[in-house]
Amino acid sequence: MLRYVIKRLLLMIPTLFGAAVLIFLLMRTIPGDICYLRLAAGGGSVVQDVLDNCRRELGLDQPMWMQFWTFIKGLITFDFGKSMWTNRPIIDEIALRFQLSLQVAIMATLTAVLIAIPLGTIAAVKQNTWIDYFVRTFTIAGIAMPSFWLGILIILTILVTSKAWFGVPWMPPIRYVPIWQDPWYNLSMLIWPALATGYRYSAVATRMTRSALLEVLREDYVRTARAKGLYEKLVINRHALRNALLPVVTVVGIEFAFLMGGLVVTEQVFNLNGLGKLFVESVLNHDYAMTQFLVMMVVAIFAFTNFVVDICYAWLDPRIRYTR
Repeated sequence: MLRYVIKRLLLMIPTLFGAAVLIFLLMRTIPGDICYLRLAAGGGSVVQDVLDNCRRELGLDQPMWMQFWTFIKGLITFDFGKSMWTNRPIIDEIALRFQLSLQVAIMATLTAVLIAIPLGTIAAVKQNTWIDYFVRTFTIAGIAMPSFWLGILIILTILVTSKAWFGVPWMPPIRYVPIWQDPWYNLSMLIWPALATGYRYSAVATRMTRSALLEVLREDYVRTARAKGLYEKLVINRHALRNALLPVVTVVGIEFAFLMGGLVVTEQVFNLNGLGKLFVESVLNHDYAMTQFLVMMVVAIFAFTNFVVDICYAWLDPRIRYTR
């Protein structure tokens, strides 16, 4: 097992390096000039000497290989430098947004798991009954309903019910406060985007749980366990569900990694200043440094999440042996 863990960690290195090369080249192919955007924001003209000085300050006048080496050296030493647009340290720009996006991703993932596994299990056990039809309708609605649209409905419902009950419309707070400083204020802000996003992804995980469990329930070892006279609850929990969770863990892991930077529209709906919004702003402003490190951070999260998922396989299914 230890040998496999070391091997998987080493395999992340070429993945990260390939992603670094790709994002570096793609950012240089996007038309536009960050210096011109910064200096001509009001619509005026800019002298060429001023543009040259700006490029020199940002290091854009250096050869491509030198810029790439600076980028790679920053990744290795965790020296991310400064944003080309705000001139603030990139680590400071990302830190607060990372906390917000991470908490939303964790809360949405927990919401999806708490909904998906019980409903998927019940739907598989009660196949073709009214319970199964209800769960399938519930999941189809979740897949068809965009999370940002559900977020709008949640906000409107909160406004209407709060005005009807208390006479004053209430809105979730818009200023982010870490959970360890004010838990109630923090949860009152992030619980709603977590529910909106978690319901959307719980629908996918529920369908995956149901289909995987139905397949496992038809296996010979499950029929053998039932023939031995075991209680149905033990057959489901100990023999069937654990093996059926393998594809579910994969789906949940991929969704968690996506939530770290892919909630652009949902963040706009709930006025969250997270990583998704920072992604869009960095690309629009041609902030090469910020965009490159944001992409590398998400790639690292995806790689580490896949690594954790692979480790979970060995825990869920004892037939899997990574020592070979």
